Amino acid sequence: MSVLASAVLSGDRLALARALTQVENDTAEGRLALNALFQNTGRAHLIGVTGAPGTGKSSLVNQIALHLRRPPEGEPKKVAIVAVDPSSPFTGGAVLGDRVRMRDLSGDPGVFIRSMASRGSLGGLAQATAGVVQVFDAAGYDVILIETVGAGQSEVDIARLAHTTLVVEAPGLGDDIQAIKAGILEIADILVINKADRPGVESTERALKSMLELAHPVKKVFKHHGQIMSTIAPEQASDPAMWVPPIQRTVATAGTGMRELIQFIEQHAEHLRQSGEWSRRERARLQAELDVLITETLVSQFRASISKTEFQNVYDALASRAISPWEAVNTLMNKRQA
Repeated sequence: MSVLASAVLSGDRLALARALTQVENDTAEGRLALNALFQNTGRAHLIGVTGAPGTGKSSLVNQIALHLRRPPEGEPKKVAIVAVDPSSPFTGGAVLGDRVRMRDLSGDPGVFIRSMASRGSLGGLAQATAGVVQVFDAAGYDVILIETVGAGQSEVDIARLAHTTLVVEAPGLGDDIQAIKAGILEIADILVINKADRPGVESTERALKSMLELAHPVKKVFKHHGQIMSTIAPEQASDPAMWVPPIQRTVATAGTGMRELIQFIEQHAEHLRQSGEWSRRERARLQAELDVLITETLVSQFRASISKTEFQNVYDALASRAISPWEAVNTLMNKRQA
């Protein structure tokens, strides 16, 4: 086992910070640490927090961590926070300012906050986020909160990484149709309406409920003597493997609704374990990570097998429209095989 990995397992926070940096920069030392730490992973509850910009994700993460560290009963949990910030497509820089809204957690030895830049990756996460999460998992953190960049309708990579995904909405950020069509809602295990003290919260909740009824038709709605009535569909209501995402209103800046949200998170974790979904999601997450690593390795090996001159010649022909992209690929593949 590497010296760095041993120090992380012993609880050395400085070594943990170093390991995170090495993993994020994809260095040889970082890869060795991941290899050594991997057998100690698989115990943490990974909670993803995603949603559009301005919904209050950072403030919500701050409150979730506070409640996990100061529970009304039971032992406090060690909490790690991975906050992913978008990188500028022009300068490559990132503000990394999410922790500004997490000042309540400063000085708590049971909390570790790590900000990281997306570095151009799409999907709401950085390329190294999975590795960073593994380091925290091996270091003994019970809960790892992963805050994505301000995601739109298709940035759903968090669903492949987290056990429980919170999708955060806020009143006034779009009409009913926008809420229903947003593909990001389909990954939600729990729907959170933050800033619920704003006008329009009822309309937002109504739109989300309409979306849920389309995706999870557990109710049969009919008219009886001119009145709209509904009943639970028995064949689906009795299905223990079915989880219908609850909708929880919160005001993160005031801490309103947080206790109920924590209860939903704990209930979902228990549901995953009881139904066997926990292990299935773990396998799916590892398979997705394996696919990404295989793709990266194959591309790297391919580029190394082609000289820069050959690649540039093919690229110049492509840029001048002399050949199509498919022809360029075939040409490069033939050069590699030759």
